[in-house]
Amino acid sequence: MANRFVLNTVSYHGSGAIKEIPGEIRRRGFKKAFVCSDPDLVKFGVTAKVTDLLDEAGIPWSLYSEIKPNPTIKNVQDGVAAFKGSGADMMVAIGGGSSMDTCKAIGTVAENPEFADVRSLEGVADTKAHATFTIAVPTTAGTAAEVTINYVITDPEKVRKFVCVDVNDIPEVAVVDPDMMASMPAGLTAATGMDALTHAIEGYTTRGAWELSDMFHYKAIQLISQNLRDAYAEAKSGQPASGREGMALGQYVAGMGFSNVGLGIDHAMAHTLSAHYDTPHGVACAMLLPIAMEFNKPAVTKRLAEVAVAMGVDTTGMGEDEAADAAIAAVRQLSADVNIPKTCDGLVEGDLDRLADDALADACYPGNPREADHEAVKGLFRKIMA
Repeated sequence: MANRFVLNTVSYHGSGAIKEIPGEIRRRGFKKAFVCSDPDLVKFGVTAKVTDLLDEAGIPWSLYSEIKPNPTIKNVQDGVAAFKGSGADMMVAIGGGSSMDTCKAIGTVAENPEFADVRSLEGVADTKAHATFTIAVPTTAGTAAEVTINYVITDPEKVRKFVCVDVNDIPEVAVVDPDMMASMPAGLTAATGMDALTHAIEGYTTRGAWELSDMFHYKAIQLISQNLRDAYAEAKSGQPASGREGMALGQYVAGMGFSNVGLGIDHAMAHTLSAHYDTPHGVACAMLLPIAMEFNKPAVTKRLAEVAVAMGVDTTGMGEDEAADAAIAAVRQLSADVNIPKTCDGLVEGDLDRLADDALADACYPGNPREADHEAVKGLFRKIMA
């Protein structure tokens, strides 16, 4: 069986990387940009860091900011209509996962109108055309949506999130500029950073992991473990620290891996929490990460022992089982150090059957290295009940 790997055609990294955007647009002959960004980023001038560059270069643009933290089918459909009416011929996504996921879905439907209902994109959709040319500019260090072949949309009618996996949705260009992430508050820095760590650890232990993805995930675990505390401290104090650039790179490297090999039960469960309780995705992932690692440990003990080393744990003299436990403990300590909550508000026993059903039906679950039945998943959810 062949192992497939899909990455951006071009990516830029480092402080000031956004200055490359106008040149990329001009060189490729595009005439007008459709900018997708969320309302808060527009309000606080983050989006303008890019659109000002477009203005200086004489590149016209129009803005679509009808984007919710958990983007809905309607957000996408309204965005498709706005794009078609704008006269734009390419897209620039500026924001976290919500902005980039919305932009991916808009671009996919714009070029594949047979999927206009959006729901039919769930899972692995048989799209024929690549999404509209997109430059993706992350403003958070966590989702890595700028380099992945998947996106997540919320279906309010069915109270669920659904994952779409499509090689045609990946942005052609990613611009990972840590300066664009400088406005992240401490809570968001923590949540998105732990989401990135979850990507890296789940990607390292998923069923589809292999040597090429291991290379990315192992390095991402190192970078995130070394830099998240500093990035969080910087966000709290407002004083420059060394962590922001390391997190920008670490989350991207994790995305290079997990996009191609999948995730596991942590993300499957986290998607259901966000759909039912509007729990921020990174917080949900972080609460569940050590719990999922414990559950999966019998199937991936050696890999978790390697995670401990990547996280900087001195495992000298430890056996694999003890080292795997040390990895779980290190994740718990990192979560505590960046003030991730341990329980989910609103989670009650009466909801567990529906939550377990949704988690087992999620597109991320099949990648989990250990099989879980309905009762096992309910038990995992109980561990984060208040």
